[in-house]
Amino acid sequence: MPFLALRRVTACLAAAAAAVAVTTSASPASAIVGGSPVQASQHPWLAAVGTPLFFVRPAGQFCGGSLIRPDKLLTAAHCVSMFRSTPGLLKATFGRSDLVGRGGETVGVRAVRVHPKFRESTFKDETVLHHDLAVLTLARPVARPTVPLGTPGAERDGLALGWGMRSENDLLNTKLRGVRLPLPGDAACRRAYGGSYDAADMLCAGSEKADTCQFDSGGPLLARGRLVGVVSWGYGCGKAGYPGVFARVADLP
Repeated sequence: MPFLALRRVTACLAAAAAAVAVTTSASPASAIVGGSPVQASQHPWLAAVGTPLFFVRPAGQFCGGSLIRPDKLLTAAHCVSMFRSTPGLLKATFGRSDLVGRGGETVGVRAVRVHPKFRESTFKDETVLHHDLAVLTLARPVARPTVPLGTPGAERDGLALGWGMRSENDLLNTKLRGVRLPLPGDAACRRAYGGSYDAADMLCAGSEKADTCQFDSGGPLLARGRLVGVVSWGYGCGKAGYPGVFARVADLP
C-alpha cells in the first residue's frame, strides 16, 4: 500500500468487507506526525470510527469523527462511502485514549450521508478528494458534549487529533495524539498541488514536522476550540513542500 497517498484505509478493509458481500470501492484514510499523546477525556466529542471487519486495528479503527449533535458524527466521506448501504457495520468509540483498551463508549451507526458533491480526481497518480465530508447518524444519541463548528480566521496554527501512524513506516501506534499544525494559507497548497487544490471546499494545514498520516482521516482540525476542518488527503505524511489538505466544515452537507 503506497504512502505517497492520501491517508488510505488499507486493502484489508476492502477484502474483509467483500468477504461479507459488502459492495466496496477503494477507501482512503489517515495519522499524527509529530505531536504527543493526549487523553480522550479532554475531547469527549471525539470518536474512533471503525468496523469489526477491519481486524488488523484494535477496535477496528480506521478513521476519526467529531460529534456535532447528540446523534450526528462528522467524518470524511472517503472513510465511510463504502458503507452507505450497510451502515450497521460501522461503530463509533468515544473516550478511549488507547485503542487496545476497553474503556469508553461504543455506539453503532444507523445511517451514512455523504456530501452529494463528493468525488475523486488525481494528483501525481494519487487520489484527490473533493467535498470530502459525511455525517453518520448514530444508533442512539449520546450524552456527550458536541464540538462547535467554525471557520478559520487569522490563526497561525490549529490542533489536529488522531490515533494514526506517527510516520509513513509506523504501523503500531494505537494511542490518541495531538499536534499543532501551521496554517500556511491557501497559497501554500496551490503551490504544492496546483489545480487539484480547491479553496472553496479545502483547507491547507501542516508541514514536514507536523502533519496527519495513515488512519487519521475524518479526524478534526480545531482553531480557537472550534472544528474548522476534517482530515482528508495529502501527498505523503510530513513530506517537505506538501502540506496536508482538510475538508472545510463550512462545506457541510
